[in-house]
Amino acid sequence: MTQTVKFYQTGTLTVGNRLLDPETRTVQSSEDRSNAITCGHRACQGCGEALGARYAIDTAMKATDGKVICVNATGCLEVFTTPYPETSWQVPWIHSLFGNAAAVATGVAAAMRVKGKATTRVIAQGGDGGTTDIGFGCLSGMFERNDDVLYICYDNEAYMNTGVQRSSATPPAARTATTPAVGEQPGNVFGTGKNVPLIAMAHNIPYVATASVADLHDLERKVTKAMSIRGARYIQIMVPCPLGWGTLSHDTIKLARLAMESGIWPLFEAEHGVVTASRAIRRKVPVAEYLKPQRRFAHLFKADNPHAAESLRRFQAMADENCRRYNLIRDEEAV
Repeated sequence: MTQTVKFYQTGTLTVGNRLLDPETRTVQSSEDRSNAITCGHRACQGCGEALGARYAIDTAMKATDGKVICVNATGCLEVFTTPYPETSWQVPWIHSLFGNAAAVATGVAAAMRVKGKATTRVIAQGGDGGTTDIGFGCLSGMFERNDDVLYICYDNEAYMNTGVQRSSATPPAARTATTPAVGEQPGNVFGTGKNVPLIAMAHNIPYVATASVADLHDLERKVTKAMSIRGARYIQIMVPCPLGWGTLSHDTIKLARLAMESGIWPLFEAEHGVVTASRAIRRKVPVAEYLKPQRRFAHLFKADNPHAAESLRRFQAMADENCRRYNLIRDEEAV
């Protein structure tokens, strides 16, 4: 049996892409896409957050026939899209404080319900700093009350907007402004931080998922599913940051893909506290292959670092545990 090879792009609005069947296109490939974030924003080259937010919100707009209100915590996404007095947002958009996006979104959803506009859906969004740290209390309250809000965390693993400080989503051994690569065990400390998707599951909310800019069809599918559900929902999207990670701007998608293929960033879905699906790894790679291109982990690959081998071993153990917990290896040949 032979298969026809298609020699045209499938991720952009090109003539070749429009030759694809509509169901195989991404939302950005559609001529009627909403362009939730339009041109003119000030994101860095290769910014994963700009890409992730555009796909996520455009997908939500498509799923709700354009009836979406966004509440945005302080952070990179807010700063680079709304330099006063300009804005790149083409949807109703509210800037809250750093820590209360979930609470403000809850209020907006309640207002829509009282006004008889329950078909207008509300999305709260923020980075990992505003989500896992500063806004964690409000987020937990939103989960506990099961408020009808989708919260999206764009996880670039540090406080990038304020100078690359450590957050509770920063991986171990990573160099940041507050976890320098000095001392006997340089970088962020192993055994710290928090896994918010698992914490969200512990609240028994209707829907929790992880996603990545390296798999846009998967991201779109999960946002579409989330918008079909009522109650509290949470999606955490990996969005590599070239500036904070010390990577080349054109390697953003490559790194996000390596994070998935190494198992360090598992893609899964959960409903009411139970994992219901996960994305299998097609070609498992050593976690070192993901870490090495990032300058924030450069100290792990120096010959004079006596702790490097142990740190890499612990990193690999984390990835392997994710593979086991979320059943990421379904084909023995992938190992």
